[in-house]
Amino acid sequence: MVKYLKKLVIIPAYNEEKSVAGQCEEVKSSAPDYDIIVINDCSLDGTKSVCAENGIKVIDLPVNLGIGGAVQTGYRHAYENGYDIAVQIDGDGQHDPAFIKSMEDVLTKTGADLVIGSRFIENEGYQSTASRRMGIKFFSALIKLLTGEKITDPTSGLRMVGRNLIAEFAESYPQDYPEPESAVRAIRKGRKVIEVPVKMRSRTAGRSSIRAAFAVYYMIKVTIAIVLERLRRT
Repeated sequence: MVKYLKKLVIIPAYNEEKSVAGQCEEVKSSAPDYDIIVINDCSLDGTKSVCAENGIKVIDLPVNLGIGGAVQTGYRHAYENGYDIAVQIDGDGQHDPAFIKSMEDVLTKTGADLVIGSRFIENEGYQSTASRRMGIKFFSALIKLLTGEKITDPTSGLRMVGRNLIAEFAESYPQDYPEPESAVRAIRKGRKVIEVPVKMRSRTAGRSSIRAAFAVYYMIKVTIAIVLERLRRT
């Protein structure tokens, strides 16, 4: 008998009133067997009311925790409610839910713990700005140097995890800009990490949390975080 897998889409959202409902509708169309939880990270706009109007389940954070805290809240929800698979997608429309099924196929057939959707395997779709691509290549090279593993899109927020990492990320998850650090953590702990090709889109609304004024701070902070994560004992 095939085991029924309980599956969840986690959508961290901060001021995404213009895009979150459409993103959830795409999830329902592309992956109807997935539950959806929006983590409203103390949005200042109508994100919460838009979700309520569209019957979208929301965890409404009382204070702004940032992307790491919002995503960890989603993993805690997944762990406490017995989900076997959790996939994180952004609420701004950049991530196409049509790739959820192919990511699940890779996760279940290969025994992977973490599947990352990479825009740079086939180099199709929105490729981000030139400056950000340079930063991504730097982090990719740094991770390769420190771990021996090649991750072409370490900043990708389109990622899927199985039950083991759901439990670990529910207990502890990097803050601020967690994607590269959490990938290194998974590798350090001997978890199987696989990338799959996806196409990303430019955001439909809102603005990125990584703005030009903070680019240097972001690069330094994430670099230090990656190095420290790799040096930790398992």
